Amino acid sequence: MSGQDPVEIFRQEAQELFEDIEQGLLDLAHRPGDRDLVDAVFRGLHTLKGSGAMFGFDALAAFTHHCETAFDRVRKGEVAATSELVGAVLACQDHMRALAEGRPAEAAVGEALLAELHRVVASAGGSAVETPAASAAAPASTPAAPSLKTWRVTLSLPADALVNGTRPLPLLDELRELGDCTVVAVTDAVPDFDALVPTECHLAWDVTLVTKHGRDAIEDVFIFVIDDMTLDIQDVTPVEVPAEAPVEALAEIVTEAAPAAVASQAAAAPVEAANEGRATKTSGDTVRVPAERLDEMMDRVGELVIAQSRLKQLAASSSDIALRAVAEEIERLAAEMRDTMMVVRMVPIAQLFGRFRRLIHDLARDTGKSITLSTEGEATELDKTVIERLADPLIHLIRNSADHGLETPEQRRAAGKSETGHIVLAARQSGAEVVITITDDGRGVDRARVRAKAEENGLIQPGQVLSDNELLQLIFAPGFSTAAAITNLSGRGVGMDVVKKTIEGLRGAIEITSTPGHGSVVSLRIPLTLAIIDGLLVRVGSGRYVIPLSSVEECVELSVEQDVRSAGRSLITLRDQLVPFIRLRQMFKTGLAPDPHQKIVVVSTGGHERVGLVVDQILGDHQTVIKPLSPFHADVGAFSGATILGDGGVALILDIGSLVAAGQRHDAQTRAAS
Repeated sequence: MSGQDPVEIFRQEAQELFEDIEQGLLDLAHRPGDRDLVDAVFRGLHTLKGSGAMFGFDALAAFTHHCETAFDRVRKGEVAATSELVGAVLACQDHMRALAEGRPAEAAVGEALLAELHRVVASAGGSAVETPAASAAAPASTPAAPSLKTWRVTLSLPADALVNGTRPLPLLDELRELGDCTVVAVTDAVPDFDALVPTECHLAWDVTLVTKHGRDAIEDVFIFVIDDMTLDIQDVTPVEVPAEAPVEALAEIVTEAAPAAVASQAAAAPVEAANEGRATKTSGDTVRVPAERLDEMMDRVGELVIAQSRLKQLAASSSDIALRAVAEEIERLAAEMRDTMMVVRMVPIAQLFGRFRRLIHDLARDTGKSITLSTEGEATELDKTVIERLADPLIHLIRNSADHGLETPEQRRAAGKSETGHIVLAARQSGAEVVITITDDGRGVDRARVRAKAEENGLIQPGQVLSDNELLQLIFAPGFSTAAAITNLSGRGVGMDVVKKTIEGLRGAIEITSTPGHGSVVSLRIPLTLAIIDGLLVRVGSGRYVIPLSSVEECVELSVEQDVRSAGRSLITLRDQLVPFIRLRQMFKTGLAPDPHQKIVVVSTGGHERVGLVVDQILGDHQTVIKPLSPFHADVGAFSGATILGDGGVALILDIGSLVAAGQRHDAQTRAAS
């Protein structure tokens, strides 16, 4: 057994339960008559309550009990699953999260939430949904007492049930509480004494239960372990034969009942097989691993890549053929290990997108707008660290789309649109990057208002000529906002600049396009991983630097004649297109003479823009293990990290976006001085 804290294990499982409950509630808001959704939400609340009590979270269990009771009434058809009830349970869930995570949760807040829940349940009770089963059983006059049924229940637990804390005797006691119960232990699978492992469960049970309760009540007894066990429940209630029935009628009943029994057995067989398959799948296909262990393993793989790089360098300078062969073999194994580790750290972006359904639900309530959210490309995978750091920027962007982008229902009707605004979250992989887009069908960016606000704030000069992209990029300036009033959602201008900084901190880029009257598209280009990248190692003066290979488009030579001819302009013509370039030697103030055969590394800065970086020498490709800069150097800019080379030296990793911005500032200062 692992030494992981049981409380932490509960919190991880509770987090998954909260996500399942939340998704079920949000789906239920659109499909209030879906019985499967109601059952799923009830089971989630029931499991959360039971698990919480088991691990000592008594306040959570007591609070969850009220939500569970409300959904039990929904399940029984006594209360309708209205949008108001869904909203009340969602609000309660936030309080439950705080209790589960150990965050401060005021009792008065909990009492107010429960008071609202009870009010909503009471008001929804008058419009209770009549289920088909309830309507079929509705009596004409006085209600009849429920008839007794006989159930045959066969069950077996997984072999590791005892180790995991599951106790069969309390389960059997719960069955006995449902009615007259006869339990027979089945010992067919118990091995010989020499092979017996005392911690493994080899018993099965054959139970005959006579009760007024239905199949659901029996399944609820095993609700915490039902996914891992084998459970078969059959209705074996004897067929009642009227006393005055003639012999011929009895023969007909027997004839009709026999095929039904055969059919029941035939149907039970696949169900049991399915249960066995499910148990096998859940016990063997996945393993839960703490995230910090993956981080530790990634660090070890990084050290291995650095050591392999040193070995490769030593082998290259040696004439020993055996050493070279070993170095090549180690290089292959290290590359396979790195690729495998990268795959292990990848998680589907659906985990991130799923969080925003609740956000849209709350935004629609707060803004009074009708909003739908669609997602595409949820199977696209990203490094788990990137996923965690993308959550806040996407929240800002979605809030802005809902608050600024989408119009009110009245405005949309007047514009000939449907009353419901639409936001689309999409993801796709493009080379070594993932492109995430946030699209809305709202009013689009008001460019005249952006320009007026930028001139008012002194960001641009009145009448200054800007391209459409430069104008739209002003939205990401610190403190910039076109909102007429500050609301609890936006308007202070402190969101979009933080979004841009966060995306650039991930070595990504952000772009925006907008069509007046038809909406806007914000695109984020994010690298697949932040741990190890493919880089291009270059030399500038006596220093060595790494350029992310995903940004490199091509390399060309800058001849002495071209350098002299372009002096002062920093432009080169590539296939009839002018490409500006930055002399890194001047920017880094190396104080050395330029190499006679300088190279221009043409990199993409996002979108269709390209910039050349003039270096003295291209040293080759390099598996770059990214190391963060120290706090003293974090604000230097132009560098996103560092890496250790094969000879033990250090190379800085160039931050293309910051480098280009610094080059533009340097160029502007040079022109102003001249």
